[in-house]
Amino acid sequence: QLQLVESGGGLVHPGGSLRLSCAASRFTLDNFAIGWFRQAPGKERERVSCISRSGGSTNYTDSVKGRFTISRDNAKNMVYLQMDSLKPEDTAIYYCAATFVGSGDVCYNGMSFYAYWGQGTQVTVSS
Repeated sequence: QLQLVESGGGLVHPGGSLRLSCAASRFTLDNFAIGWFRQAPGKERERVSCISRSGGSTNYTDSVKGRFTISRDNAKNMVYLQMDSLKPEDTAIYYCAATFVGSGDVCYNGMSFYAYWGQGTQVTVSS
């Protein structure tokens, strides 16, 4: 079974940057679309971004557009989320998730599409 492990979270001041990583094991990511989601205290988990298997298609929720960038390196079996201009409202546990897409070069916004999830990494934005 595909396993995902997130890393790169931490405490950062408003306006700062973090780069989250999602490492996959037991399967290669070539045929998987990847999503990043987050869950803030007391709130429901929400979509942040997704990327297709080739990286040719990406999608972002409105609140992070222009600040976050999703990317992937299939040769390294890694997916990244570069987060710039961080705001206190970005504070949450961030999860990466994967869904098998075969040859389709698409990604999905809904959590229900994603069968494989990591354990999450905490991001705290505070002065």
